[in-house]
Amino acid sequence: GILTGLFLLKIAETFGVSKGVMGQINTLSSVIAVIFALFMGLLSVRFKHKLLLIVGLLSLSVSAIGCYIAWDFYSMFALYSLSGIGIAMVSPMAIAMIGEHLALEKRARAVGLVIAGGSLAYLIGAPIMGVIADFGGWRMTLLGFVIPFSLVSLFLAFVSVPSAPSSHESSVGAESYLESLREIVTNRSAIGCLIGNVFRNAAFMAILLYSTSFFIERFWLPEDRASLVILGAALCYTLGSVVGGSLVSRIGRKLSTVSTAILASTFTISYAYVPSLWLSLALNFTSAWFMGMMASAASSLTLEQVPRFRGSMMSLSSAATSLGSAVGAAVGGMALIWYDYETLGSILGVMGVASAVIFYFLTTDPTHGKT
Repeated sequence: GILTGLFLLKIAETFGVSKGVMGQINTLSSVIAVIFALFMGLLSVRFKHKLLLIVGLLSLSVSAIGCYIAWDFYSMFALYSLSGIGIAMVSPMAIAMIGEHLALEKRARAVGLVIAGGSLAYLIGAPIMGVIADFGGWRMTLLGFVIPFSLVSLFLAFVSVPSAPSSHESSVGAESYLESLREIVTNRSAIGCLIGNVFRNAAFMAILLYSTSFFIERFWLPEDRASLVILGAALCYTLGSVVGGSLVSRIGRKLSTVSTAILASTFTISYAYVPSLWLSLALNFTSAWFMGMMASAASSLTLEQVPRFRGSMMSLSSAATSLGSAVGAAVGGMALIWYDYETLGSILGVMGVASAVIFYFLTTDPTHGKT
């Protein structure tokens, strides 16, 4: 994500394509993540979640190595897409294991911390990768940062993640998977969470994928300073994720999700319209803050929908968020090809508002009134 967010223009220049076309590598990766996440619903009832987590981290490592050696646009397109498999495996298993191993009163905070951990990659990685790129180009950031950290995460998963199987991991038949699907698709609130996650993650692409390029092109921000944009947004997203876990405990999962979705969308729409660099940055960072809170709240709400089949539910949720990433990347790219950044922010921001409406009318909090 840092690679395409910070170096999208440079990567496009390397392979001789436009920034809109280059942005579609995220689209393909997200589409693959959607497809594989659906398959993960079956794997999650057949294999231990720790094993799936480790295989997913291995896929991310292989993708990083592949991107380093990519020789043309098409090889970069294909090798980057392997990260979609890793995302489809790592994200749902990390959240599902929280539901399996922690008590209810500890889950919201833990979900917030896990999401914050993901954004810490941007907080730590953006400035380091910016410095590395100054000396060796964008490829060297993979060799000097992404690949080593991928391998470290793989090692930590082996030694630190609990491996005790949950009750449903012993169910190995296709019937168990079909039962989990039936329980999910007949649950209106679960479906509402999945649809809401598509729209909220599509809106997030305005911050994650396109905002750095916006500041480079609109305000002529040098790339080394553009890395600070990612740094600031990552810090706000990280803090928002942690605060979001606490907010869930205070006002509930549903209300937290709806309110933060509305606020995040409002600031997403506004940051591209203001003529001042500093005001635009402030609006962008505020949007990132509420995006972090929304991610924490929405993930906590989704986790509790179908307790019997957390692995399948979170795998479908991963498919939904990956689909949202694909939609957001594709729509954003088309907006840049045909129109401008203002149109991009408006369209994706409206998608965030739509997510708030969906969460409000279609979902319920099964833990409402509980500790």
